[in-house]
Amino acid sequence: MKILVVGGGGREHALVWKLAQSNRVEQLFAAPGNAGTARLVENIPLAATDIDGLVKAATTRKCDLVVVGPEVPLAMGAIDSLHEAGIPAFGPSRAAARLEASKTFAHEIMKKCNVPAAEFRSFDSFVEARDYVAQLSFPVVVKADGLAAGKGAIVVESFAEAETALRDMMERRVFGEAGDRVVIEEFLEGREVSLLAFTDGVNVAPMVPVCDCKRAFDNDEGPNTGGMGCYSPPCFFDSGLVREATDTVLLPVVRAMADEGWDYRGVIYAGLMVSEKGIRVLEFNVRFGDPETQVIVPRLESDLAEILLSCVEGRLEPAAIRWTDRCSVGVVLASGGYPGPYRDGVPISGLDSNDADVALFHAGTALNDNLGTVTHGGRVLAVVATGDGIADARNRVYRNVARVSFPGMMYRSDIALREVA
Repeated sequence: MKILVVGGGGREHALVWKLAQSNRVEQLFAAPGNAGTARLVENIPLAATDIDGLVKAATTRKCDLVVVGPEVPLAMGAIDSLHEAGIPAFGPSRAAARLEASKTFAHEIMKKCNVPAAEFRSFDSFVEARDYVAQLSFPVVVKADGLAAGKGAIVVESFAEAETALRDMMERRVFGEAGDRVVIEEFLEGREVSLLAFTDGVNVAPMVPVCDCKRAFDNDEGPNTGGMGCYSPPCFFDSGLVREATDTVLLPVVRAMADEGWDYRGVIYAGLMVSEKGIRVLEFNVRFGDPETQVIVPRLESDLAEILLSCVEGRLEPAAIRWTDRCSVGVVLASGGYPGPYRDGVPISGLDSNDADVALFHAGTALNDNLGTVTHGGRVLAVVATGDGIADARNRVYRNVARVSFPGMMYRSDIALREVA
């Protein structure tokens, strides 16, 4: 098989890394890729949103499968365009991708199939949203309805904070058109977990559960980010809860999509809150998570290429997918200032000093003719280790984190610490 992986982040490097281990894969490409994927495959200098360019690249290279990583090209209809060109592609159609592209749409689907979720109201008027939130008890959650790179959800503790968040989204447009409509949700308390699953539009195969750490600083403090690290598995989310979430959340949504004629073959990702009241949905994504993928794929024992192809061809067999019992912990190394302004082009040292069985997944990196590998983004690298338990994996990952450096490098020192405690 010849496979093109679309995207240039840590998620895509992890997918390329895992696909390269398959005996079925003859050649791999990444578009645009990064300095890490360049070590494994041919990078194609195309933006992930250049749909026509991607179709042409996949056609001229005679690709047997295209795997679209980021959410934006999925929402733009990349899968539809690839299928129209006769190219097998892993991911939901544009219609199905609305599950992530519009939080209002997601809530409507959940309501239709009785999936447990937070109470919500959506607004496209700042004044109406402000008047509504003035009647509520706090905290509440204010979310941009559209795609906001994982940063569009804000927990507000007062009316003043809510008004500021609404003004930022709807008037100052800090998230662009994603904030033209907002969703105001009930605040849910409990423990958060991410459950991703493969689906062929009928069958659903859950992956191993993951806990993601969104806040920039230790002790879950600071601004929201795209994710500063994660670990798998969380002790509080056992196999029974995985089955329950699959049966009450993932399967009903996939089947509701099928009933409407919206083709959904790819990954369905549910962000869940677990409390004494049970499982409730925080959000849906329609693709592999980042940085969740970086800790999931090292635990996958089955052939990833075969799984992806079985989803596209409508023959997924959930019982055939195997996972290791080993735990994994990933720590994101970010540019100083992230998620705010940061410097690009900073040289990175220690990229070849990691232990042989510890992965270094590139995210925001690029190649410089004079400086070698340099930073090129907010989240620069993810260091991922597996171990016989969370404590073992955590010790191993931080031992390897200490071997990498670049000016201004920042990371959280408490990833998975609560699990060990």
